Amino acid sequence: MKALKASELREKSVPELEEMVQQEQESLYRARRDLVFRQITDTASLKIRRHNIARLLTVIGEKKRGAGE
Repeated sequence: MKALKASELREKSVPELEEMVQQEQESLYRARRDLVFRQITDTASLKIRRHNIARLLTVIGEKKRGAGE
């Protein structure tokens, strides 16, 4: 699991970013479930996934505000 770069995300379209948010949320859900059942030990990946989701939502918000101007 690696952190996404905001500069790379700004090059993508809003629908692509929204699809990525959906995938990250599903991935976070699976990781949390696996953590409960002790199938993963890498708890740092949860933090990275949460930060990726926040980064994606921020870029989507910027694009939507920028399109209105």
